[in-house]
Amino acid sequence: MTLQELDYFLFQLINQQLANIALDIICPVARERLIWFPIYVLVAFFLYKRYGKQAIWIGALAVITILLSDQISASLIKPYFHRLRPCNNPEIKQQVRLLVDTCGSGYSFVSSHATNHFALAVFLSFVTVEKKKWLPILFVWASFIAFSQVYVGLHFPADVVVGALLGMAIGLLTGFIAYRLVNR
Repeated sequence: MTLQELDYFLFQLINQQLANIALDIICPVARERLIWFPIYVLVAFFLYKRYGKQAIWIGALAVITILLSDQISASLIKPYFHRLRPCNNPEIKQQVRLLVDTCGSGYSFVSSHATNHFALAVFLSFVTVEKKKWLPILFVWASFIAFSQVYVGLHFPADVVVGALLGMAIGLLTGFIAYRLVNR
C-alpha cells in the first residue's frame, strides 16, 4: 500500500466509517472560528490573571504564533503542493461526506486549522509550563480540530498530521521566546 493509498483509506475510515449523529453535529461546529473566540478570550483572561502586564507580551507572541503558522501553511505550503481537498478531488469526490456548506477553493496540504491549533497549543504549553494539567486539554482540543477537518470532508489525514507537526515546530519557537520572556 502506498502512502497515498493509506491516506485515502484513513480518510474513508474517518469520513465515512466513523460517521455518527453526534460527530455529525459536533465536528462542523467545533471547527468554526466563532466557537474558538470565547475559548481564547477565556485563555487570555487566565493569562492576564496569572501574569499581569506580562500577558500583553504573551498575547502579542500568541498572535505572532498564529500569524506565522497561518501564513506558512496557507501562503507558502499550500500553493507549493497544490493538493486538492478530498471534496474537490475528482478521484474520490463522489464518495466524500461533506458536512460543511462549502468545500472551499483552496488546497488541502497542509491543514491550516491543524497548524494553527497545534502551534497555539505548544506555545501555550510553554507559557503554562507550571500548570501541567492544561497540557492534555490543549492537545485534545488541537487534535479534535484536526480530526474534525478530516471528518467533515475538507482534509486528508496526512494534511492534518503534517499540519500538526508544522504547528508544533512553530509553537516550539515562539513558545521558547515567550518562556524566556516570562521567566526573565
